Amino acid sequence: MPHFILEYTDNIKEEGKIQELLKKVNDVLLSFPEIIPIGGLRSRAIELNHYVVADGSHNDAFVHATLKLGKGRSEEDIKKISDAVFNQIQEHFQVLYNKRYLALSMEVYEFQKATYKLNNIHNRYK
Repeated sequence: MPHFILEYTDNIKEEGKIQELLKKVNDVLLSFPEIIPIGGLRSRAIELNHYVVADGSHNDAFVHATLKLGKGRSEEDIKKISDAVFNQIQEHFQVLYNKRYLALSMEVYEFQKATYKLNNIHNRYK
């Protein structure tokens, strides 16, 4: 953990520079090395081809992010990380946001129960 999942409407595919955003988000998350284990970080994007925004009468767009974190971080740390990630999303889409209708959102999910994992990537960073 963490996992960052970005959903975005296909009508911003060309201008959205999604791969660039994923790298920026990873960089933000990795700027908290005492909180975020590098070997557990996963970021991915899902392009949405079927959606309706508002009443469906315009070519509106949206980006929704989910940040999933393992249990055990303080509320202060979660807020600090979440604010930094959402600020990066806002900064990345600012030009596009200024020129078209675009909704940006992010939810943060902290697992409360045990998760099942097997990951030897951590070994590379020890």
